[in-house]
Amino acid sequence: MQLKGIHHVSAITGKGSANFDFYTRILGLRLVKKTVNQDDTSVYHLFYGDEKGNPGTELTFFEFPGVPQNRAGVSSISTTSLRVPSDAALSYWKERFAEFGVEHDDIIERAGRQTLAFRDFERQRLVLVSDENNVGVAGGIPWEKSPVPAQYGITGLGPVQLTVHNAEQTALVLTQLMGFRQKGQYASTVAGQKDIVVYETGEGGSGAEIHIEERNDLPREVQGVGGVHHVAFRVDNDDELREWIEHIRGVRIPNSGFVDRFYFRSLYFREPNGILFELATDGPGFDTDEDIHHLGEALSLPPFLEGRRAQIEAGLQPLSTPIG
Repeated sequence: MQLKGIHHVSAITGKGSANFDFYTRILGLRLVKKTVNQDDTSVYHLFYGDEKGNPGTELTFFEFPGVPQNRAGVSSISTTSLRVPSDAALSYWKERFAEFGVEHDDIIERAGRQTLAFRDFERQRLVLVSDENNVGVAGGIPWEKSPVPAQYGITGLGPVQLTVHNAEQTALVLTQLMGFRQKGQYASTVAGQKDIVVYETGEGGSGAEIHIEERNDLPREVQGVGGVHHVAFRVDNDDELREWIEHIRGVRIPNSGFVDRFYFRSLYFREPNGILFELATDGPGFDTDEDIHHLGEALSLPPFLEGRRAQIEAGLQPLSTPIG
């Protein structure tokens, strides 16, 4: 069994409509699925990605109005990266962020790649990473109706950074349980801290990396708006996912077992520092219940929630008009 890379990252927003506006109008991503949190159907679950939400391109948000601001710390997914095609794309994005008033840093090198850190309107911690010299898992294809030119468009998820109190425990789960391998390390941007260690899986490259930062000077993160809920890793199909379930059970790690999310199948468990991991299948995909040309335009519900559509829709605030 071999995990193929990052599948998706799910974060928390307090304002669904503003979130939709930022990620489609400013970042140029496509809303590929507008649905609800299957464990709390009173809130949206919004999926953004490339032209059809290919695995490895999906940044998703649960909308929890009224939840307090995230308080950063350890036991957290502290940075989500988004891939762009080239170093030149970063220069384009730096100008675009200035134009739209998006908080951002200077372009710097991380792990041998040029990067541009920025925050969304709720201080979600994000980094654009250049694929100029990247080798490994292929990126996606930007949506043709995106307001961002294709040559600069976001092509998927890049490295995901975990900030933990005990890096060794998380590293053991990645390498001994999940089949990751250590690739290298690079200096922290925080003075006096240990190097950040890079792990990769599958074909490697920016779409298949986890970066572990060990910090002993921070409290435990209190998850809220602007924070990240979980990271998911790519599994090829249902049969392989069931093998992973037996593998996880075999080492007696508490887990969810097989979960049918309709658009993919999942397994959830927590690593030793308390971060929620998901293994998710590449299919069936987001065009299972919608035409590929009209993804995300209407509220999609899996069959087991369809009978409650009127009740669910009545509790949701409409989003803005979709781009395109």
